[in-house]
Amino acid sequence: MRTVQVEEITKNIKEMCIEANHFLTQDMDVALKCAVETEKAELGKQILNQLQDNLTIAGEEMIPICQDTGMAVIFMEIGQDVHFEGGSLEDAINEGVRQGYVEGYLRKSVVKDPLIRENTKDNTPAVIHYQMVNGDKVTITVAPKGFGSENMSRVFMLKPADGIEGVKEAILTAVKDAGPNACPPMVVGVGIGGTFEKCALMAKKALTRPVNQHSDIPYVAEMEKEVLEKINKTGIGPGGLGGTTTALAVNINTYPTHIAGLPVAINICCHVNRHAVRVI
Repeated sequence: MRTVQVEEITKNIKEMCIEANHFLTQDMDVALKCAVETEKAELGKQILNQLQDNLTIAGEEMIPICQDTGMAVIFMEIGQDVHFEGGSLEDAINEGVRQGYVEGYLRKSVVKDPLIRENTKDNTPAVIHYQMVNGDKVTITVAPKGFGSENMSRVFMLKPADGIEGVKEAILTAVKDAGPNACPPMVVGVGIGGTFEKCALMAKKALTRPVNQHSDIPYVAEMEKEVLEKINKTGIGPGGLGGTTTALAVNINTYPTHIAGLPVAINICCHVNRHAVRVI
């Protein structure tokens, strides 16, 4: 049994909130640089170059890469041989978010009640997902999610007879409906299977997979490539102003489901696709 003090969780999450809002992950940085070279539309190239300028300024001057610094989504993969001490784990996570957003001068976008709409003034609470895994390590993923793209999310409860073609059409429908609102070039996370809420969680988690890694299931990997190609033929383009780079990746996760259903969730993320990962 390994003991982890919850104050260590707070410290890391504070740092990760600031890191994720100022710097892209390496895979996203490479993907955006490659997009500048492959984009065929002149206006699309201009938009992608402006995004590069924005990222450079953000890094050099420690200014958030997007004014919407998101709602903090936290994935906690906790080894079953870990014991936490020093207080409540959930309180420690939220304290890390509070410190990161307050001390990092990040925009506070969370309201206490969804209808009364009073701002919490520290961007808490976070949305936290826990998963127990083997071992004695804790893997933390902090993924600030802006709502320009989050609002474009969709869940389709398809019929089993709709099959793989129905799934492809659902993904394309979601992307076309999102258009410029998701701040393309986007990353498209997809969850297929499970139940209503399981497919949505899988779609969210899919956004944290490196954009240069395909599913290890052969037919799913092929679908990721095919759907990405179709999305990039829609002409939406960078910033929604036309071009050949509407999406940088389509990441699909699957899970067993009921004989009577085919749930499909699409969670779109904007061109920054922010997240930071640490193992403690």
